Amino acid sequence: MFLSLKSIELSGFKSFGKKTELVFTSPIAAIVGPNGSGKSNVAEGFRFVLGEQSMKSLRSKRGEDLIWGGSPALPRMNRAGVKVVFDNSKRLLDLDFKEVVVERVVYRDGQNEYLLNGTVVRLKDVIRLLAGANIGGSGYQIISQGEADRILNARPRERREMVEDALGLKLYQHKKAESERKLEDARNNIEKTKSLRREIAPHLNFLRTQVERIEKAREMKEELAVKLNEYLAREHAWITQEDARLRQEEQVQVNELKELTESVSRSRSTTASAGQSTLRELQGTLSEREGKLSEARRESEKLGRELGRAEGALAANTVTVEQIVPVPHVRQFTRELSEVIGEAERESDVHTIKSKLAHIRGRIKAFVEGLSGFAPETNEEVRQQVERLTKSLDRVQEEEKALAGELEALRKEIAKTREAGFAAERDLLALESHVREAQGKLSSVRAARSAIQSLRQRFEEEVREGIALIGEAVHGWEKSHVPEGALHEDDRTKQEKRRREIERLKIKIEESGIGGGDAVIKEFNQTKEREQFLGKELADLESSVEKLEDIIAELEKTIDARFTEGLKHINEALRSFFSKLFGGGYVKLEVEQPKRAARSKIGEEDEGDEWEEREEEDLYAGLSIDVSLPRKKIRGLDVLSGGERALTSIALIFSFVAVNPPPFLILDETDAALDEANSKRYADMIRELGAKSQLIVITHNRATMSAAGELYGVTMGQDGVSKLLSVKLEEAEQVAK
Repeated sequence: MFLSLKSIELSGFKSFGKKTELVFTSPIAAIVGPNGSGKSNVAEGFRFVLGEQSMKSLRSKRGEDLIWGGSPALPRMNRAGVKVVFDNSKRLLDLDFKEVVVERVVYRDGQNEYLLNGTVVRLKDVIRLLAGANIGGSGYQIISQGEADRILNARPRERREMVEDALGLKLYQHKKAESERKLEDARNNIEKTKSLRREIAPHLNFLRTQVERIEKAREMKEELAVKLNEYLAREHAWITQEDARLRQEEQVQVNELKELTESVSRSRSTTASAGQSTLRELQGTLSEREGKLSEARRESEKLGRELGRAEGALAANTVTVEQIVPVPHVRQFTRELSEVIGEAERESDVHTIKSKLAHIRGRIKAFVEGLSGFAPETNEEVRQQVERLTKSLDRVQEEEKALAGELEALRKEIAKTREAGFAAERDLLALESHVREAQGKLSSVRAARSAIQSLRQRFEEEVREGIALIGEAVHGWEKSHVPEGALHEDDRTKQEKRRREIERLKIKIEESGIGGGDAVIKEFNQTKEREQFLGKELADLESSVEKLEDIIAELEKTIDARFTEGLKHINEALRSFFSKLFGGGYVKLEVEQPKRAARSKIGEEDEGDEWEEREEEDLYAGLSIDVSLPRKKIRGLDVLSGGERALTSIALIFSFVAVNPPPFLILDETDAALDEANSKRYADMIRELGAKSQLIVITHNRATMSAAGELYGVTMGQDGVSKLLSVKLEEAEQVAK
């Protein structure tokens, strides 16, 4: 027959501290050995690698207990691994490999690792793969030590699960459970999707209203763009032209003011330097001449008086000079003066010379005063004085006349100069008036330019506001032709009217509240798309729910049909095996009727008792065993002896295998309670089943050993490590012959 299980390798698993491999080449392999040698660890290795999660089923409390704990001869290990190799040449497993290796590793921190052909996978992947080949890590396929009558002790529901597992319905159960999980997820997602749609709906309606307002505002923005472009084009053209005109006019006024200022400066300079200077000179000369004239007049009057006195004295004076001046005295005075003059001539120092001259002057004055004080004037002296005074008077009178003429000429010249100065001042005042007028014009032009500058700033502000409201469309005025009449629009009232219309339109747009219009539309479109997506998702989910419900119904139908049909065949096989083991009798697996939960009281109130009817589903319909032994008037499992229970369990297990043979079956000392006669019957049944499934039997029974094609002996030395010895009985028989 075809052997699906090729080998199992245990490394660091429980008592197998060293790597140990069991290779299966016969349909029936027996594992034998003394108690405590580690035989059952092989069966538990199969459970472990096929996905068993219950530590109790593996006779452990935690994952670390599965790892070789060490001995004096062999240190402990940090991991335990079990590897099973399947022959997949007939595609027993749904993988495109001729050989499939399933491996499970446990580490001391409790972490597990599952591998398929060396690739790390999930436990779920392993269970699904094996379930497709009617292989499981628990149930009837692996009967551990002391669990032979587990199917008898199991509750009806657990017993039904064992039967379903034996009938190969586990895959359908997994698919059903997966579909139910997906159905639950889909229903939850439907509720979440509906909830999301309910949450989105008010916001979507709000956004829709906002978008309608935005569309209206966009129409106003388009109107604003047209009006604003026309207004800006006109305004920019007029401002540019007016600014150029005023700039040119300002330049003209500046040049004119410069010329006038220069003329005023020249006029002031000429008037100040020439007229005033000449007038001052003439006035100075006039003052000088007037002083001289006054002096001459005083001199004339003085000379006139002196002349009158001199003429009177001349008429009365008869004294001569010889009568008055002594000659020796004169000579002495002359000598003294000559000496002093000689000394002065010899001196080079100016100060000394001046001092000598002052001395001479003093001596002359003293001499003369001395003479005049003691000697009367002579007749000759008086006459000479009269002549001198007469001449002096004539001279002074001539000078007075000349000075009077000069004064008259000077006064005329001064009057003329003053008249010329007045004319220059009048001209200067006229020029200054022209300067002030030019300055006024220049100030007016500059004020106009300042007003144009303010208009330009307002224009730029309007451009920025336009950008904020209508975006880049506001730059359309730059490409537009200058509207007709914009450069000749003298009446600014029309342009101001356009500006007021634009301002009113701006206010309407701002009041519409579309500052983030694009963002709102984007959000509306995104929300709408999300709502549509959720609607489509909801439809898909509802469709998925319908499909999943159909799949679940179909799976339930298939499971029920296969279970009913399989149970019928199991009962037929069970009666056959039971009859062989007991020599007759009756046994049958029957489906129990599901029961409903009773009502339960949930509380008491003052007004009375309140009861709640629990709306639970019907209990899962389990399986009961109806058994009747031959030659005994007893029925039921409770009255069976230990041996009878063991035989009944074996009959049930073998009936499962007969109806839906698994690739392999592991029996751990299920024949321990059998006597010699029943052991032979058991061995015969083993041989019969060996034609349908690969059997691995752990036993102490010789009859069972005789049915095996190969024996594995497990021993344990002083180091506590399980060791393996193998014997192939077919080869041994040939050698014996």
